[in-house]
Amino acid sequence: MPAIPGHKDSPLSTWAIDREIVLARLVNAKRDLVFSAWTNPQHLTQWFGPAGFKLETKEIEIRVGGIWRFDMIAPDGTRYSNRMVFRRIETPRLIEFDHGEDKDSDSGMFRTTVTFDQQSNGKTVVTLRQLHPTAAQREAVIGFGAVEYGSQTLDKLARHVEGGKAA
Repeated sequence: MPAIPGHKDSPLSTWAIDREIVLARLVNAKRDLVFSAWTNPQHLTQWFGPAGFKLETKEIEIRVGGIWRFDMIAPDGTRYSNRMVFRRIETPRLIEFDHGEDKDSDSGMFRTTVTFDQQSNGKTVVTLRQLHPTAAQREAVIGFGAVEYGSQTLDKLARHVEGGKAA
C-alpha cells in the first residue's frame, strides 16, 4: 500500500535537506497583497507557472482540504496535468499544499510550503520550499528544470502584484 502524504510513515512527514528545493523572491508589495495573489483564484490562475506556459483550470477551491486541478500547457503544446491539495493556510503568512499529477495515487507528489514575510520597507519575501519523496526525485526534477521554472513562476508573481493586477 502506498504511503499516505502527511501520515507518520509517509516520506513527506519528515523534512530532509537532501529532498528539498528552496526558492525565494523579494516582491515589492505588501504581504497581504502577495498572499491574496496566491489565495484568490482569479489572480492565482493569471500568474502561476513558468514563462510561456498557459493554464487551464478544471477545479479550484483554495481552502484547507480544497483542490486545484489544472493543466499546465507548455509553449510546444505539451500538457502537464496538475493537482494541488491545500493542507494548511495561515493568513497572511503561510500556505502549504501537496502538488503532483492530477491522479488519485501519485508517488511523485511533493509537499510545498510557501511563506510570506513582511519587511519593514513594505516589501515581502516569498519563500517556496518543496519537499520531494526521495533524494532521487529531487535530483530528477532539478534536472527537468524545477529551479528555473520555479524562479520564473515567482518572477511572474512579482510582476503581477507590482504591476497592480492583484489590487
